[in-house]
Amino acid sequence: MNTALYQAEQQLLLTDGLPRRGWYRHSIYAPGFYTGYGVKTLPGIREAIEQRNWKEAQDQIEKAAAAINRFSDYISKIALQ
Repeated sequence: MNTALYQAEQQLLLTDGLPRRGWYRHSIYAPGFYTGYGVKTLPGIREAIEQRNWKEAQDQIEKAAAAINRFSDYISKIALQ
């Protein structure tokens, strides 16, 4: 079960990482790019909106939605086992 949960978390990672910090790949939470270590939820979306970068916000919404769908599919699959 621990392995399944660990692998579930990996479904939330973005292949290219977050804008301006490709090394940070989690789509749900990350330290704020502009605010330091305080956690930001849905960081790609939130930071794009804060910067009024609507094209980036739309791109990040699509990427976060895809990650959440991967996570949901994975959880559904392991729940049936």
